[in-house]
Amino acid sequence: MEKKKNDRLKIKRTVRSQLKEFFSNPSTLLGIIIALIMIIVMLFIFSVEKEANDGLNTLFDAIWYTLVTMTTVGYGDIYPSTVPGRIAAIVLLIAGVAIFGALSGNIASFLFDRQQKKDRGLLKMQKMKNHFIICGYKNNFEKILEGILYANPEIPAEKIVLLNMAPQLTIDKIKSDDRFKGINFLHGDFTDEDTLNKAQIKSAERALILADSSDNYSLLEIDSRTVLGAITIKNLNPKIYCVAEIIDSKFEKHLSLTHCDEIILSSDYEQNLLVQASSGKGMSHILRALISEEAEAGIKLQQIPEKFIGHEYAEFRNSLKTTDILIGLLENTGNFYQRRREALNEAQKNPNMEKIVANLKKVKTLRSNLPNFAPADNYIIPDNSKAIFIQRSTEETEAGDN
Repeated sequence: MEKKKNDRLKIKRTVRSQLKEFFSNPSTLLGIIIALIMIIVMLFIFSVEKEANDGLNTLFDAIWYTLVTMTTVGYGDIYPSTVPGRIAAIVLLIAGVAIFGALSGNIASFLFDRQQKKDRGLLKMQKMKNHFIICGYKNNFEKILEGILYANPEIPAEKIVLLNMAPQLTIDKIKSDDRFKGINFLHGDFTDEDTLNKAQIKSAERALILADSSDNYSLLEIDSRTVLGAITIKNLNPKIYCVAEIIDSKFEKHLSLTHCDEIILSSDYEQNLLVQASSGKGMSHILRALISEEAEAGIKLQQIPEKFIGHEYAEFRNSLKTTDILIGLLENTGNFYQRRREALNEAQKNPNMEKIVANLKKVKTLRSNLPNFAPADNYIIPDNSKAIFIQRSTEETEAGDN
């Protein structure tokens, strides 16, 4: 009973606030004033013309004349014959021109604003959910975008939102490319909260922050913007899976504090690749083959069946019938926010206070997507783990079968 009463009160408050908002709107007040003027002038014309004018001797005739005059149609079938009536008609004519001039201007403004929103994808984004936001712009952006679509075939182009401040000509070129047909674009700063809300960040599933070079930013500014963007995104949507690219490794600690799910150190990767190549052992070719999207073979992740979670690593490895090579586990996969909450709940289940404290310390150091290569046979596979394989090429598989 109390619940129904509260529901009725909520409905009343909602209706009252909506009515208050409606009547306090300047356009509503202007419309009411215009309607009152029309009614007053119409009644005035009717009162002065009903006896002197056979064409305006009924209230309906007065209404008809008022509407025809206000819309500046002027059929001429009815017209006032008295001086006061004609003065009132002049008022109607002037008011009609002003009202419909303003009305046509508002309609044009509304259509123009709607077209702008449509061009920026804002109309589509109002209903966007579980989408993927790519923040920032950099050189070879089209190749990066093509690679993202190739690596995520389960995500339709309509679920991808590009959020950056790249020149309009550049974005128009991407839009005209058939490979990227259906992708949404929003022009704006990904560090700005209002812009992120326009991109429906709170209902997004994944976000990728590129080392943004859409403007003449210094390297320090690029990484600072990446960290600020990650902080803002995680504050608005703690559950989002966030990947961020930085140039300088000294910013990695700041990104880790935001619980960024994956951190890409692009300069370190390039540096390590050069160092490995300098050894003259062909390591650069190996690394490139493992991560290249064009190669048939390479690293791949696979879900571990539920029946092996909590069991020994050897048990899972011995059950495999695939030709691919198992090299380890990727632990704490998925949404880090959820993993942390699960670990926190599990840590508090133990009645021993010392163990609770120890478990909470483990939760504090919990890392997202932690690789564990070649674990011991008796290693227990934890929850939210995936298997890491090296996928064999088709030619190797066929040769093995023969």
